[in-house]
Amino acid sequence: MTASDAPPVTPPGSPEASPAPSPGRVRKAVIPAAGLGTRCLPLTKALPKELLPVFDRPALEVIAGEATESGLDSLVLVTGWGKSAIENHFDRLPALEEKLSRQPDLLDAVTRQTRNLSIISVRQGAPLGLGHAVGCARRAVGDEPFAVMLPDDLVLGPVPALRSLVQVFEQTGRGAVLVMEVPKEMIPSKGIIAGKQRADGTIDITDLVEKPRAEDAPSNWAVVGRYVFPPSIFPRIGASGSGALGEIQLTDAMRLLARDEGLIGVPINGRWLDTGTPLGLMLANVEYAWSGSADARAALRELLGRLERSDRPGEH
Repeated sequence: MTASDAPPVTPPGSPEASPAPSPGRVRKAVIPAAGLGTRCLPLTKALPKELLPVFDRPALEVIAGEATESGLDSLVLVTGWGKSAIENHFDRLPALEEKLSRQPDLLDAVTRQTRNLSIISVRQGAPLGLGHAVGCARRAVGDEPFAVMLPDDLVLGPVPALRSLVQVFEQTGRGAVLVMEVPKEMIPSKGIIAGKQRADGTIDITDLVEKPRAEDAPSNWAVVGRYVFPPSIFPRIGASGSGALGEIQLTDAMRLLARDEGLIGVPINGRWLDTGTPLGLMLANVEYAWSGSADARAALRELLGRLERSDRPGEH
């Protein structure tokens, strides 16, 4: 089915709406991980940004944990040149596992994701945009719904962010994306939605614009790094040609999906953390350390108290 011949969809809750067939289980998450990480140079000159630490584990493992906690069982890694360390991270290392056999907690931490997830790796030959990266996963995903998780975007909250999108998709059969309100100065760096808020707080999306000028934006609701799509998104990727910045934008395919089948925005429930910059990475480390370890909280309190005292004249 193409964007031009897809039938109209009656919005959920309208009198004409009929029970939708089961949309299928969301099992796979596509992880676009082919970027060069230029915002974090020189940290990322030799180390993929997806493996930079967030407290006690790599950022990509935080993403993997969110996927498993949301009911998924497979990751499709879209990688490029110089990213073999990502694939190696999810590989088995029998010699290390044998050495850790008498340290069960550490062994579990090292092997948890390889036990819980199947890993598929595909290559993005050229950096042609997020839409292109997702399109590279088409054969690996097949004809089933799937998630997309951007590894720069972490959400620290009471429940896994992706789980709420999976639930909305399974209830409605429509694609779902995570959204949050952003200040005016952030609008030109985000994909911005237009839509109508529903009684349950979600938003029926009617349009999306990639990186608009603040004065031209249809709202201040931005898409935040988590998506669940039906497989019908794939033929829409690239259907409008190149978009903003000359790249194949995922936003353009989402616009067509919203028009033809419906797309739902799910407001974030938690704190969004951008690990794609050194400052953002540092803040994410502090947030995850504070939330995950009593020892870390005590150390942070002591450090912050000492730093505050050092800023006061005459105190040491």
